[in-house]
Amino acid sequence: MTASGGLEPNRAVEYLPLVRRALEICGGAASGVQTVIVRDRDAVPGSAADYVGDSTARWIDWDDAERGVAPADPVALPADHPLYILYTSGTTGNPKGVVRDSGGYAVGLSWAMRGIYDFGPGDTIFTASDVGWVVGHSFIVYGPLLAGGTTVLYEGKPVGTPDAGAFWRIVSSYGAKILSTAPTALRAIKREDPELRELAQHDVSSLRAVYLAGERMDPETWHWINDGLGVPVVDHWWQTETGWPICANPLGIEQLPSKAGSTTVPMPGFDVSIVDAEGNDITAPGVEGNIAIRLPLAPGAMLDVWGGHERFISSYLAAFPGYYASGDAGYFDEDGYLFVMGRTDDVINVAGHRLSTGSLEEVLTRHPAVAECAVIGVHDELKGQHAAGFVALKHGEQVQREELAAELVSMVREHVGPVAAFRDVTIVERLPKTRSGKILRKTIRQIVDGEPYKIPATIEDPSVIDALIEALGRTVRAPATTQISITSG
Repeated sequence: MTASGGLEPNRAVEYLPLVRRALEICGGAASGVQTVIVRDRDAVPGSAADYVGDSTARWIDWDDAERGVAPADPVALPADHPLYILYTSGTTGNPKGVVRDSGGYAVGLSWAMRGIYDFGPGDTIFTASDVGWVVGHSFIVYGPLLAGGTTVLYEGKPVGTPDAGAFWRIVSSYGAKILSTAPTALRAIKREDPELRELAQHDVSSLRAVYLAGERMDPETWHWINDGLGVPVVDHWWQTETGWPICANPLGIEQLPSKAGSTTVPMPGFDVSIVDAEGNDITAPGVEGNIAIRLPLAPGAMLDVWGGHERFISSYLAAFPGYYASGDAGYFDEDGYLFVMGRTDDVINVAGHRLSTGSLEEVLTRHPAVAECAVIGVHDELKGQHAAGFVALKHGEQVQREELAAELVSMVREHVGPVAAFRDVTIVERLPKTRSGKILRKTIRQIVDGEPYKIPATIEDPSVIDALIEALGRTVRAPATTQISITSG
């Protein structure tokens, strides 16, 4: 089943040629797909009628198929019957098909809606995500409907559809109690409307909390939206593989004090540990390591990798026996709050010192001209790697590249230290991301290091890669002897 296409701010995306090509690759009707049902959208070219007589499948218009039919009765299935296969966003360039069960997923989501989101019958949630990602599956479709509430399906961007007040307009129009979105969406709004002037145009008094997932939330943006909205901003951590939050602030049970940069505490069913490279527990607060979850996982977590059980074992269970390896790095503080600092393969090794990209990005986003950024480790003959920054500026900002580079280098030296060996700054119009909002740091690093790279199929806009390559020719390297002055207070 498919629509004829989707809408982007400046173009329509035709789905039917893509569907036909996929069927063709899979062998047409021999693939097991006998029928394609198409919901025609007037704004997008193409319809089922264009494929009448096509050899790959029988193409039917949705309205024709619906006409005169009776509702189907529900079918009883085992609790572990596969509900859907959902591919990870593919920052590795080779996505994995996560297999989700039915019963455990319903249990996990039902608890999450009550315990984490404080959401139930009569409430409305606006999850500003693509319904095709796990956030859309869990908290546009299944979760809110299991809880008996109302859910808003929105096709659009946080900016440009028509303005940076799009989210606030939706909250106001539907009386949404919860807004769930990605940090990258808030950074896009901050870039266009740093003073939140658009917010003042809408009544968002129904809003009780904002939930963020999909990418690490930098403290600077967290403070900006927390102060601007005046409601709890919950940065919670979870993955396609887990199906619902691993760590969160459980507003439905008790609102815990918030800490910028932290995803708060583990939720029931998730026994989270920090382990070193050999799988030994790191119990000291503030010491960064691999985030691992002791088995068994909570209800609703993945059953397997579709068509690749060995890959399931090698990707998630082999690194630390008895644990699920999340692939993320972070630490617990003295209060048991988890800080997720980024993917483990984003850790930079500078002359034997391990630095997380998250800690460096925190510093760069403090600069008043920077809307968002990415830090990667690039090859260095002497130090092994050195840190390089890619920054997108706030809308309307006019800065001298050399001055900005010097200021950012000074900030990193002050807050992290010279060990970061941070000197390269590249200003870009946009950062390459997947459609779920994850910045493609690995792809950026491969391009900078001159390695072969594969652009993930889930990239939001492939043209950003070309613009990035062009921008690399204008990278500013600040002098290694940059001096800074640090004063108390």
